[in-house]
Amino acid sequence: MPDVAELIGTDFGKVRRMLQERVLIGMRRGERKIMCVPEELIKDGAPLPDLQGTLVVLADSGYSDEEALRWLFTEDDYPGTPVDALRSGHRKTEVRRRAQALAF
Repeated sequence: MPDVAELIGTDFGKVRRMLQERVLIGMRRGERKIMCVPEELIKDGAPLPDLQGTLVVLADSGYSDEEALRWLFTEDDYPGTPVDALRSGHRKTEVRRRAQALAF
């Protein structure tokens, strides 16, 4: 988490709020259960701008944070992963459409 705060150029508390507000997503890993946020979710010193809406759609589809992270990093037809598509900045609508289809 301190690394995320440094990458974004903010304090630890702001990163915690970003996680609570689903601007970012992470999961606890390792023996000490340290909260980890994938670096790919940050671009140009900020969370991916289209990530929050996608995370809301996934949560509305019943996905846990761990399941949402797995989905975001699973290869798809974009080409690549949904995160790759969001990082390109041109496929937000397609990513969210596929996320919405998961609920059905």
